[in-house]
Amino acid sequence: MVKTESTMLPIGSKAPSFSLLNVDGQMVSLADSADAPALLVMFICNHCPYVKHVADQLSILGREYAEKGVSVIAISSNDVSTHPADSPEQMVREAEERGYIFPYLYDADQAVAKSYRAACTPDFFVFDSQLRLTYRGQLDDSRPESGIPVTGVDLRTALDATLEGKAAAENQKPSLGCNIKWIDGQEPEYFPQTS
Repeated sequence: MVKTESTMLPIGSKAPSFSLLNVDGQMVSLADSADAPALLVMFICNHCPYVKHVADQLSILGREYAEKGVSVIAISSNDVSTHPADSPEQMVREAEERGYIFPYLYDADQAVAKSYRAACTPDFFVFDSQLRLTYRGQLDDSRPESGIPVTGVDLRTALDATLEGKAAAENQKPSLGCNIKWIDGQEPEYFPQTS
Protein backbone atom coordinates (compact mmCIF):
# COMPACT_ATOMS: atom_id res chain seq x y z
CA MET A 1 0.00 0.00 0.00
CA VAL A 2 1.58 3.26 -1.17
CA LYS A 3 0.32 6.35 0.67
CA THR A 4 -0.48 9.04 -1.89
CA GLU A 5 -1.92 12.54 -1.48
CA SER A 6 -4.37 14.17 -3.88
CA THR A 7 -2.91 16.66 -6.37
CA MET A 8 -5.16 19.56 -5.30
CA LEU A 9 -6.51 20.64 -8.69
CA PRO A 10 -6.82 24.49 -8.76
CA ILE A 11 -10.02 25.90 -7.23
CA GLY A 12 -12.29 27.27 -9.96
CA SER A 13 -11.31 24.57 -12.47
CA LYS A 14 -14.16 23.49 -14.74
CA ALA A 15 -15.34 19.90 -14.25
CA PRO A 16 -13.87 17.76 -17.03
CA SER A 17 -16.44 16.01 -19.17
CA PHE A 18 -16.99 12.26 -19.01
CA SER A 19 -19.35 9.54 -20.16
CA LEU A 20 -18.84 6.21 -18.42
CA LEU A 21 -20.65 2.93 -17.81
CA ASN A 22 -22.46 2.63 -14.48
CA VAL A 23 -22.83 -0.60 -12.47
CA ASP A 24 -26.47 -0.74 -13.63
CA GLY A 25 -25.37 -0.94 -17.29
CA GLN A 26 -26.41 2.62 -18.14
CA MET A 27 -24.11 5.37 -19.37
CA VAL A 28 -23.71 8.37 -17.05
CA SER A 29 -22.18 11.65 -18.22
CA LEU A 30 -21.24 15.00 -16.75
CA ALA A 31 -24.16 16.51 -18.67
CA ASP A 32 -26.53 14.51 -16.43
CA SER A 33 -25.44 16.80 -13.55
CA ALA A 34 -25.94 20.08 -15.41
CA ASP A 35 -29.01 21.12 -13.39
CA ALA A 36 -27.73 20.07 -9.97
CA PRO A 37 -26.90 22.72 -7.34
CA ALA A 38 -23.61 20.89 -6.70
CA LEU A 39 -21.66 17.91 -7.97
CA LEU A 40 -19.51 15.54 -5.93
CA VAL A 41 -17.09 13.33 -7.87
CA MET A 42 -15.32 10.64 -5.83
CA PHE A 43 -12.54 8.43 -7.13
CA ILE A 44 -12.81 5.21 -5.16
CA CYS A 45 -12.31 1.48 -5.66
CA ASN A 46 -13.21 -1.78 -3.96
CA HIS A 47 -9.95 -3.12 -2.54
CA CYS A 48 -8.25 -0.05 -1.03
CA PRO A 49 -8.11 -0.08 2.80
CA TYR A 50 -8.54 3.70 2.85
CA VAL A 51 -11.77 3.42 0.88
CA LYS A 52 -12.98 0.46 2.95
CA HIS A 53 -12.37 2.58 6.05
CA VAL A 54 -14.79 5.28 4.83
CA ALA A 55 -17.16 3.33 2.56
CA ASP A 56 -20.07 3.20 5.02
CA GLN A 57 -19.82 6.98 5.49
CA LEU A 58 -19.76 7.45 1.70
CA SER A 59 -23.01 5.51 1.48
CA ILE A 60 -24.60 7.65 4.23
CA LEU A 61 -23.27 10.91 2.80
CA GLY A 62 -24.39 9.92 -0.70
CA ARG A 63 -27.98 9.43 0.46
CA GLU A 64 -28.00 12.57 2.58
CA TYR A 65 -26.74 14.89 -0.15
CA ALA A 66 -28.76 13.29 -2.94
CA GLU A 67 -31.81 14.37 -0.91
CA LYS A 68 -30.43 17.94 -1.08
CA GLY A 69 -30.19 17.71 -4.88
CA VAL A 70 -26.44 17.14 -5.08
CA SER A 71 -25.32 14.94 -7.97
CA VAL A 72 -23.05 12.33 -6.37
CA ILE A 73 -20.87 10.19 -8.63
CA ALA A 74 -18.19 7.63 -7.81
CA ILE A 75 -15.59 6.49 -10.34
CA SER A 76 -13.19 3.55 -10.23
CA SER A 77 -10.13 3.94 -12.46
CA ASN A 78 -7.83 1.16 -11.27
CA ASP A 79 -6.12 -1.21 -13.68
CA VAL A 80 -8.15 -4.40 -13.25
CA SER A 81 -5.51 -6.56 -14.92
CA THR A 82 -3.38 -6.09 -11.79
CA HIS A 83 -6.26 -5.52 -9.34
CA PRO A 84 -9.16 -7.83 -10.33
CA ALA A 85 -11.01 -7.02 -7.09
CA ASP A 86 -11.79 -3.66 -8.73
CA SER A 87 -13.34 -5.16 -11.88
CA PRO A 88 -16.75 -3.93 -13.10
CA GLU A 89 -18.31 -7.21 -11.95
CA GLN A 90 -16.95 -6.69 -8.46
CA MET A 91 -18.05 -3.05 -8.54
CA VAL A 92 -21.65 -4.23 -9.00
CA ARG A 93 -21.35 -6.40 -5.89
CA GLU A 94 -19.60 -3.65 -3.91
CA ALA A 95 -22.31 -1.10 -4.75
CA GLU A 96 -25.01 -3.54 -3.63
CA GLU A 97 -23.26 -4.55 -0.41
CA ARG A 98 -22.41 -0.97 0.55
CA GLY A 99 -25.83 0.38 -0.37
CA TYR A 100 -24.46 2.96 -2.81
CA ILE A 101 -27.39 4.77 -4.36
CA PHE A 102 -25.13 6.96 -6.49
CA PRO A 103 -23.66 5.93 -9.85
CA TYR A 104 -20.44 3.92 -9.56
CA LEU A 105 -18.70 4.28 -12.91
CA TYR A 106 -15.83 2.38 -14.51
CA ASP A 107 -13.05 4.43 -16.12
CA ALA A 108 -11.45 1.65 -18.18
CA ASP A 109 -8.80 3.71 -19.98
CA GLN A 110 -8.19 6.01 -16.99
CA ALA A 111 -8.76 9.11 -19.15
CA VAL A 112 -11.27 10.55 -16.69
CA ALA A 113 -8.95 10.08 -13.69
CA LYS A 114 -6.22 11.86 -15.64
CA SER A 115 -8.52 14.72 -16.67
CA TYR A 116 -9.42 15.29 -12.99
CA ARG A 117 -5.77 14.86 -11.96
CA ALA A 118 -6.94 12.16 -9.55
CA ALA A 119 -4.10 10.49 -7.70
CA CYS A 120 -5.46 8.36 -4.89
CA THR A 121 -8.42 6.44 -3.56
CA PRO A 122 -10.39 8.07 -2.15
CA ASP A 123 -10.06 11.44 -3.93
CA PHE A 124 -12.90 13.98 -3.65
CA PHE A 125 -13.94 16.89 -5.89
CA VAL A 126 -16.86 19.28 -5.25
CA PHE A 127 -18.20 21.51 -8.01
CA ASP A 128 -20.83 24.27 -7.84
CA SER A 129 -23.90 24.73 -10.05
CA GLN A 130 -21.65 26.20 -12.76
CA LEU A 131 -19.47 23.06 -12.53
CA ARG A 132 -16.56 25.07 -11.10
CA LEU A 133 -14.36 23.39 -8.48
CA THR A 134 -14.97 24.61 -4.93
CA TYR A 135 -13.26 21.84 -2.95
CA ARG A 136 -10.74 19.08 -3.44
CA GLY A 137 -9.33 17.20 -0.53
CA GLN A 138 -10.05 14.81 2.29
CA LEU A 139 -13.28 13.39 3.65
CA ASP A 140 -12.05 14.10 7.19
CA ASP A 141 -9.00 13.46 9.39
CA SER A 142 -9.77 9.78 9.95
CA ARG A 143 -7.43 7.14 8.51
CA PRO A 144 -7.30 3.37 8.97
CA GLU A 145 -6.21 2.54 12.53
CA SER A 146 -6.08 6.25 13.50
CA GLY A 147 -8.79 5.91 16.14
CA ILE A 148 -10.43 9.06 14.75
CA PRO A 149 -14.14 8.57 13.94
CA VAL A 150 -15.20 8.76 10.28
CA THR A 151 -17.62 11.72 10.09
CA GLY A 152 -17.00 13.24 6.67
CA VAL A 153 -16.81 16.67 8.33
CA ASP A 154 -14.44 18.29 5.81
CA LEU A 155 -16.39 17.14 2.77
CA ARG A 156 -19.77 17.86 4.39
CA THR A 157 -18.66 21.40 5.29
CA ALA A 158 -17.52 21.98 1.71
CA LEU A 159 -20.75 20.61 0.26
CA ASP A 160 -22.87 22.74 2.61
CA ALA A 161 -20.90 25.89 1.73
CA THR A 162 -21.23 25.14 -1.99
CA LEU A 163 -24.98 24.60 -1.67
CA GLU A 164 -25.25 27.95 0.13
CA GLY A 165 -23.25 29.70 -2.60
CA LYS A 166 -20.37 30.38 -0.22
CA ALA A 167 -16.67 29.72 -0.70
CA ALA A 168 -15.39 26.51 0.81
CA ALA A 169 -12.61 26.73 3.38
CA GLU A 170 -9.37 28.15 2.01
CA ASN A 171 -7.21 25.70 3.93
CA GLN A 172 -8.17 22.41 2.29
CA LYS A 173 -6.27 19.29 3.32
CA PRO A 174 -5.38 16.82 0.59
CA SER A 175 -6.95 13.42 0.63
CA LEU A 176 -4.67 10.51 1.46
CA GLY A 177 -5.04 6.98 0.21
CA CYS A 178 -3.69 4.28 -2.04
CA ASN A 179 -2.32 5.44 -5.37
CA ILE A 180 -4.52 4.80 -8.39
CA LYS A 181 -3.27 1.63 -10.06
CA TRP A 182 -2.17 2.96 -13.45
CA ILE A 183 -2.15 0.80 -16.56
CA ASP A 184 1.36 -0.58 -17.13
CA GLY A 185 2.43 1.37 -14.03
CA GLN A 186 2.58 4.55 -16.12
CA GLU A 187 1.98 7.36 -13.63
CA PRO A 188 0.78 10.63 -15.20
CA GLU A 189 3.20 13.58 -15.20
CA TYR A 190 1.11 15.37 -12.57
CA PHE A 191 1.30 12.41 -10.19
CA PRO A 192 2.54 13.52 -6.73
CA GLN A 193 5.53 12.17 -4.89
CA THR A 194 4.72 9.12 -2.80
CA SER A 195 6.00 8.29 0.64
